[in-house]
Amino acid sequence: MGTHAKPVATERIRRMPLASFYPHYVTKVERKGRTQAEVDQVITWLTGYDEAGLERVLADEVELETFFAQAPAFHPNASLITGTVCGYRVEEIEDELMQKIRYMDKLVDEVAKGKAMEKILRTA
Repeated sequence: MGTHAKPVATERIRRMPLASFYPHYVTKVERKGRTQAEVDQVITWLTGYDEAGLERVLADEVELETFFAQAPAFHPNASLITGTVCGYRVEEIEDELMQKIRYMDKLVDEVAKGKAMEKILRTA
């Protein structure tokens, strides 16, 4: 793996539409008996988009970079999200956008693992 592999991968991820990740999130949680509504709930909690805004972003295939840049209200408790996703500790990721993407991944993982929604949303 060359020295440029990570920035190239990061740039590719930034340009991917949320719509390319979203079906995988839904499939992942549904296999574990959870719902699409719960995926929507964690994404809207994290970003401040309402349901209509999330639907619009998905339909328009908005890139992740734009999705997070235009997020109405990134949740202040997002910094309470810790743990490992794809081999990275989310609390240690320096690139702000990549950290936000991994926060979202971590929340979906927690839904799939059956964690209580109050804990996932850092309210309990």
